[in-house]
Amino acid sequence: MNEKQKPKKKKKASSVRHTRAVQRDRSKRPIVNPPNEQVTQRLQELIHPVTLAQVTHFHQQGLRERTLTLPIMMAFLLSLIWRQIGGVSELARLVQTEALLWAKPIKVSQQALSQRLSSLPAELFSQVLAAVLPTLQDRWRLRERPLPPELAWAQQRYTRVVSADGSSLDALIRKMGLLKDLENNPLAGKMTALLDVCTRLPLHIWYDANPQVHDQSFWPQIQSVLEHGMLLILDLGYTNFLVFGQFTEQGITFVTRAKKNLRYEVDRVLHCSAAVHDRVVWIGQDDTRQQVRLIEVLYKGKWYRYLTNKLDPLQLPLEYAVALYWQRWRIEDAYNVVKRLLGLAYFWSGSQNAVELQLWSTWLLYGVLVDLTDAVAAALDRPFAAISMEMVYRSLYFFTSAYQRGEADDLITYLADNTNLLGIIKRKPPSDKLAILADLTTVSDA
Repeated sequence: MNEKQKPKKKKKASSVRHTRAVQRDRSKRPIVNPPNEQVTQRLQELIHPVTLAQVTHFHQQGLRERTLTLPIMMAFLLSLIWRQIGGVSELARLVQTEALLWAKPIKVSQQALSQRLSSLPAELFSQVLAAVLPTLQDRWRLRERPLPPELAWAQQRYTRVVSADGSSLDALIRKMGLLKDLENNPLAGKMTALLDVCTRLPLHIWYDANPQVHDQSFWPQIQSVLEHGMLLILDLGYTNFLVFGQFTEQGITFVTRAKKNLRYEVDRVLHCSAAVHDRVVWIGQDDTRQQVRLIEVLYKGKWYRYLTNKLDPLQLPLEYAVALYWQRWRIEDAYNVVKRLLGLAYFWSGSQNAVELQLWSTWLLYGVLVDLTDAVAAALDRPFAAISMEMVYRSLYFFTSAYQRGEADDLITYLADNTNLLGIIKRKPPSDKLAILADLTTVSDA
């Protein structure tokens, strides 16, 4: 077989993922427009003071001041993400002609920006994020808006309802350095987040450059920040009997899915009907042997199985246990916004440091977007789940245009008054799965 007859090699999976990420990034970009002064002010009041506070830490590390200082780079990266600027080359042209947030126009080359992305310590951005998140949590507490019934119930009984999960990052570009010699686009690593399910805000985010690292390798970090009285919602991949036993000793309640091949011994039956089973069972062996509740629900012809270490059904009724597990999808929603809407599925640089800078910057803007969406939900007296974060984000263009025409002067008021035009309220209201399960239980007992 000659060269012409040789079949073409199939694209590697990582390359395909990278191509699709680029296509999604280009097709989903909102209308790019300089942010309105109210949006700029919101970003500035939340992030800029914290960034300035990190300058002292910057100097303590022995890092000398440059033209592209930490506050300037923070303004550049936030603008790059928030406005969906195409890449570093486009940013280099933009910064010379336009002020970006609190950074004035500055003459700088693309090479200088790329070098700074590789050298500016990413931990500084991580520390800014860690300092901003408590402020966003406080702003959430000052607002009033309806909560899903299961979360309103849990909020009165647990110090915090949280969910942990991991997500692999997409492929890096291969345009520079050692990456140019690789056959395939390597993945950018893996992130794990601990999300406050009620506020939709992350409490902690961890990153590992190894994309193949298992979710359970983050257990030490997760356990180090959990506190007595919390409710932790986990997916199946975090099943670990040793850790589950430690949670019980520490006064941390967990709810997770049960594996199909779970081996157990029934201790006592709490509830049994045609569609709902609730039992206390023994799982594990030797030092991992412990009692948990195994809840099984038949829903639309399929059995769903859950585990929790809260054995008393009066303290955690089975319908709340199941409905609270369904709230685990809030962390998937967060990853969807961060990766698809805010562009973390496409990386500007193959530098590991640049990946981390983009990661922390994107989560910063995710927090700001959650805060903005929650303000709209409070103004409408609607649940957060009824408001589309994506459409709030995309509607900023229309507010800017209305503001410039003198037809609007307050961002939240404009978004709340034009929900139908802007599509801010989701077309399909979220189903009350707690009510569905309660009906299922009642019917089953009849």
